[in-house]
Amino acid sequence: MITIEQAGRLRKAGVLWVPAAGDRFVVPDRDMDGDVFVVSDMTVEVHDYQGTKVIGFNGTTEWALDSIEQREVIWLPREEQLRALLGEHFRTLEAVAGTYRVELTNSTHIAPDAEQAYAQAVIHLLGA
Repeated sequence: MITIEQAGRLRKAGVLWVPAAGDRFVVPDRDMDGDVFVVSDMTVEVHDYQGTKVIGFNGTTEWALDSIEQREVIWLPREEQLRALLGEHFRTLEAVAGTYRVELTNSTHIAPDAEQAYAQAVIHLLGA
C-alpha cells in the first residue's frame, strides 16, 4: 500500500479522486492515521450533499464519526489505479531482489512494494 505521505503528494499534484466501491482512504489528523477505510456500498458510502461529496459511515454506532467531507480524507490509490495514471509512460513492473521496479519511458522507480513504486513513478511524472 502507498504511504500517506505519497498519497498527500499525489493529491497536492492534482490527482483527482472520484470515490468508488473498493477505494481505500485514511482520515488524517484525528488519531486515526493508521486506520484504512474502504468505500463499500454497505458500510462506507459516498453521498452528494449540495455539491459536496460526503463519506458516510453506516452501521458504525460505536463511533462518534458519522460522516466526513471527501476533502478531509486522503485517498490511497490501488496498484491498477496508479498504473492507469501512468498511461502510455508505463513500460514494466518487475520484482527485483525483494523490491519492485517500475520503468517508465524516461525513468525508473524502486520501492519495497509495487504500489509504492507506482506512486513514486506518478509523483515523478507529475513533477510533484
